[in-house]
Amino acid sequence: MFKKLLATTDDFTLTFMRLILGIVFFPHGAQKLLGWFGGYGFSGTMGFFTTQMHIPAPLAFLAICAEFFGSLGLIFGFLTRIAAFGIVMNMLVAVLMVHMHIAFFMNWTGNQKGEGYEYHLLALALATPIIIRGAGAISIDRALSSKSAA
Repeated sequence: MFKKLLATTDDFTLTFMRLILGIVFFPHGAQKLLGWFGGYGFSGTMGFFTTQMHIPAPLAFLAICAEFFGSLGLIFGFLTRIAAFGIVMNMLVAVLMVHMHIAFFMNWTGNQKGEGYEYHLLALALATPIIIRGAGAISIDRALSSKSAA
């Protein structure tokens, strides 16, 4: 089963998708976990998720970990399917709990009462092939699956 989890091809398209998704999500995860890039850090984010959004603490913890450690997993191509799955779950919950009732489009003009869900759909579109096909070339998963195949 672990071999199937790591299995991937030497596909540079998957590598590109994985790196872009990981790089985009890293600042968001670092805001939530470390307080970098103007974020509130772990305790502030946990407080907001549990108090304001009424998300149970274990699920709020998993959301923070999925964004931060998931982005690192994507960047390095390590346990990539799990990392991409965490991002997918975060995006689905964000769309359903927060953004669906606002609009489709991002709030470019400041006229909406929040952000739409178009960004989330793009993240889902990048993460889904990664879950299905794996990390691609230049990944820890590829290196580990190549060694186990030999």
